[in-house]
Amino acid sequence: MSDIVPPEVRPKPVVPAKPPNVGAPSPSSPFPPQGPGIGGGGGVSLPPSAIPVPIGSHGHSVGHNVGHGVGHGVGHGVGHGAGHVGGHTAAHNGSHGHGDSNSSSGGSTLLGYIGIDTIIEQMRKKTMKTGFDFNIMVVGHSGLGKSTLVNTLFKSQVSRRSAGWARDEKIPKTVDIKAVSHVLEEGGVKMKLTVVDTPGFGDLINNDNCWEPISKYINEQYEKFLKEEVNITRKKRIPDTRVHCCLYFITPTGHSLRPLDIEFMKRLSHSVNIIPVIAKADTMTTEERQEFKQRVRKELEMGGIEFYPQKEFDEDMEDKSDNDKIREAMPFAVVGSDKEYQVNGKRVLGRKTAWGIVEVENPNHCEFAQLRDFLIRSHLQDLKEVTHNIHYETYRAKRLNENGGLHPISSNDTQESNL
Repeated sequence: MSDIVPPEVRPKPVVPAKPPNVGAPSPSSPFPPQGPGIGGGGGVSLPPSAIPVPIGSHGHSVGHNVGHGVGHGVGHGVGHGAGHVGGHTAAHNGSHGHGDSNSSSGGSTLLGYIGIDTIIEQMRKKTMKTGFDFNIMVVGHSGLGKSTLVNTLFKSQVSRRSAGWARDEKIPKTVDIKAVSHVLEEGGVKMKLTVVDTPGFGDLINNDNCWEPISKYINEQYEKFLKEEVNITRKKRIPDTRVHCCLYFITPTGHSLRPLDIEFMKRLSHSVNIIPVIAKADTMTTEERQEFKQRVRKELEMGGIEFYPQKEFDEDMEDKSDNDKIREAMPFAVVGSDKEYQVNGKRVLGRKTAWGIVEVENPNHCEFAQLRDFLIRSHLQDLKEVTHNIHYETYRAKRLNENGGLHPISSNDTQESNL
């Protein structure tokens, strides 16, 4: 066996740092010791002017151990030049003997694809199978187009039957709660949508405490979820009937909010996500609409009413920047319609008037497109998380404190606990 020394590699005039796993160079020994010392912690002696190449050991083992273990340890000047020369020369020219490839430090680096990014794909597949739940409540006077707007949002007949009362039907004396559920599918994604309507709200002469049935319904859904959570044997997937979003329809008077509007939003803003919208915005001019929006925002601020998205729930600066733009545009002035018309060769949703067609999805005509993007495309999941982590947790903590915080709630307990 003969020893081959490659041509001399002159390093840069920098004093190389002494790595912890490389011994002090010995002038009397021009070659590194054979055996476990190569690439390990046994010490490797090298002259600063040449890198030896041992032949006869395993090519890849010695090549990588010498090239990377020594090359990177002696410094960038020698390591990148001599380390690769010695490593690749030994790897390609050496015979396939059995060298020592188990190095404790300075050994070969583990390279390759692990697959951590597939977690997102795993979650997607799992949620595609289980589907999603989303529960939306609409509150407002009769005739403001609540059902039509919900149908326009999801482009399906998802609300109750057409607005208005039949002649043989009695007008309810109190607010009636009606919940209708549908399963929508788009692009293979299934969502169980529940629309909770509140017919009779604000329609009577005396509207004292007309928000109490709505508040009671919201808390009843929290109570159902809480009872399922505290059971000893729980369901694998608890049915979620909690109200994730409440669209409150403001009458387009152009003047100010009514006392009933302020009182309702003040009492329920801490138990549900309230999103105020101005209904039938096509009844106002552009200037009137802008002035009315500013007046409504000012009255909400003076009344201490918090609507979604709340400032204290912004997680980072990016969320704060996006939500600030949304808060400046609220309340959204919207127009709903489930009828199509031909405009410039295209079929569009709109309302036909004597002077033209009001296009629902045209940002120049109304802010319906902004509301839809905000409600469904960007903040739907956040609405659910705020409902669970903020509003439901507030109810849960209050309810358990009333119950002592230790004993599970029995099925006979009352559920008339209002926040």
